[in-house]
Amino acid sequence: MKKTVLFAAMAAVSVSVTAQADSIAADAGKKTYDTACFACHSTGAAGAPKVADKAAWKDRIAQGDKVLNDHAIKGFQGKKGFMPAKGGRADLTDQAVAD
Repeated sequence: MKKTVLFAAMAAVSVSVTAQADSIAADAGKKTYDTACFACHSTGAAGAPKVADKAAWKDRIAQGDKVLNDHAIKGFQGKKGFMPAKGGRADLTDQAVAD
C-alpha cells in the first residue's frame, strides 16, 4: 500500500513539473511570436499566412514540424512571399524560434 501511495505521489509531482515546464515554454514561445512573428502573421504582410487561415497553413503543416521549423529558422522564399530567417531577429536562438 505504501508503495502505491508513494508511486502516486511521485507521478503527481512529475505531472506537475512537466505541466509547469510546458507552461514556461508556451510563455516563451508566445513572447517570441509577439516580438518576431506577429507583425507579418497577423496581417499577411510579405505573403505570410495569417495565423487563423487554415487553408493557407494546410500544405505547410503537411510538410511536418521539421520543415516548418527549418523555414522559420533559416528563412524561406515561397511562391507568395518571403520568410526572413528567425523573423528577421538574428538575436533569437534556434530553440526560441522552435518554441
